[in-house]
Amino acid sequence: MSFRTGLALLVGTALAACSSITAEQASVETAQAPLPAGAVSAADPRAQAAGEEILRQGGSATDAAIAVMLALTVVEPQSSGIGGGGFYLYSQGDGNVVSLDGREAAPAGATPNWFIGPDGERLQFGEAVGTGLSAGVPGNIALAAEAHRRHGKLDWATLFAPAISLAEQGFEMNPRLHNSLGQSDTRAGNSAEARAIYYDADGQPLPVGSTVVNRPLAATLRTIATGGPRAFYTGASASRIARTIAEATPAGRQPMQVGDVESYAVKDRQPVCGMYRAYKICGMGPPSSGGVAVLQILGQLERFDLASLGMDNPVTWHLFVESQRLAYADRELYIGDDDFVSVPVRGLVDPAYLARRSALIDPGGTLAQAEAGTPPGASQALADGEEGPEAGTSHFSVADGIGNVVSWTSTIESAFGSGLMVDGYYLNNELTDFSFVPEIDGNPVANRVEGGKRPRSSMAPTIVFDPQGEPLFVVGAAGGGTIPVQTARSIIGVIDFDLSVEEAIGMPFIMAFGDSILLERGTWLETSAERFRALGHSDLQIRGAPVKAGAILRTAQGWTTARDPRLSGQLVAP
Repeated sequence: MSFRTGLALLVGTALAACSSITAEQASVETAQAPLPAGAVSAADPRAQAAGEEILRQGGSATDAAIAVMLALTVVEPQSSGIGGGGFYLYSQGDGNVVSLDGREAAPAGATPNWFIGPDGERLQFGEAVGTGLSAGVPGNIALAAEAHRRHGKLDWATLFAPAISLAEQGFEMNPRLHNSLGQSDTRAGNSAEARAIYYDADGQPLPVGSTVVNRPLAATLRTIATGGPRAFYTGASASRIARTIAEATPAGRQPMQVGDVESYAVKDRQPVCGMYRAYKICGMGPPSSGGVAVLQILGQLERFDLASLGMDNPVTWHLFVESQRLAYADRELYIGDDDFVSVPVRGLVDPAYLARRSALIDPGGTLAQAEAGTPPGASQALADGEEGPEAGTSHFSVADGIGNVVSWTSTIESAFGSGLMVDGYYLNNELTDFSFVPEIDGNPVANRVEGGKRPRSSMAPTIVFDPQGEPLFVVGAAGGGTIPVQTARSIIGVIDFDLSVEEAIGMPFIMAFGDSILLERGTWLETSAERFRALGHSDLQIRGAPVKAGAILRTAQGWTTARDPRLSGQLVAP
């Protein structure tokens, strides 16, 4: 399935995996001692509380972010966790950015024909997602360990305490997890271990408000807390990961080996940075497409006075959609793991190239077809591949009291990942983010499967610096291919419309899926549908928004934090 034709499935799966809460519901978080200067934004209030507790203990932004990632493994198993991977951005507040890649990796034995069946035809997403073909080597523990080595203050084991407590003592089943377990029961309940944790004797998800205890995960977290990352990537743990994936891998493929798990390593990546108006924007480079896409969307819009047009003007968002279409055309052709394919990153965000692309945008009409451009440095003929939809992701943003900030997006890809469970956590299905076809008309696909390669991602952890070079806005999102659009839109809200963090991430959502435009149901966008049609957008889809953004924003009063206000009530039991 190509990104351009995946609207219906994306919306359905992302809504299952990406609900969020209102600011009012966020107020139910545990009241404790005042938080030191700093802030935490996370998709679940219990994970946010874990990060805040680490800040209270004197931990760094990185320490708190690690505690959030671990706690999300417990309370948000449908979206992220130690069975998946992530991207981490860090700044000390000086305008410089460290970018670490903890993305999952394909086993060494994977080939470009990984998703081609015995009959020579490409597999369908549903045929691959619940098998060992979909699971890559998890990267989040290695990512946490490397980030802690560089930027941590507290002891490694201390960071595990909140998550261990949640898993061992139990946490309350909220509507979001309950609904996800019901909607994805064949995957979430794929193993006896998972059914014992999340389902009752009749095979139904545990009721909202009941206590969920995950003792296998508590034991796993204790082992890693005391033994460090080697306790996860070697020995019995590595053997169980490899064996679980191998046993679910169809015959005829070289399955995951223990050596694949043991050899996993986090990679330093060059952050992708550019200017929007007077603000420096930094994001993640390949294998993420998110950083490039965000900068392209913004760069192509810079010639338009969005502030004067206004945030409730269909023309503003028509321009935004057209810019996104151009950026995504480039994304699908050029972005892949740059250890395996030459990605013209500099050319894709070059101001002169973006100016040429921007000239294609007409305020009064639509592009007949949004095609990829030819950026400087694009030397290889590539083809546009086909990937499955993404959904199971979580973003968290953290600032500490001395100016350090972290933007971390964590994922297991789809809701409950592959459905394969090891030691109380779900393994990702990240390999279905690769193209299912290796080449088209003899041209290789940049995002095709290769041994040791990391699949392209839409994740877009971002740090925005103010004109004085200090961190202003730390933002990211979940929701698969919607992530760069959510992130760019939130940045526009802060910079062009001077919105608060809550207002920026809560703006009505609009996005192009090829020639189809999604307008968020129940917002002014829906009531303006005829005006969008007059601008040339004939294929309009009025739907709920499959989004879950989170951010922190520095104001004169200090850092403010918010989650996306959609799907209110989903994180708090009535």
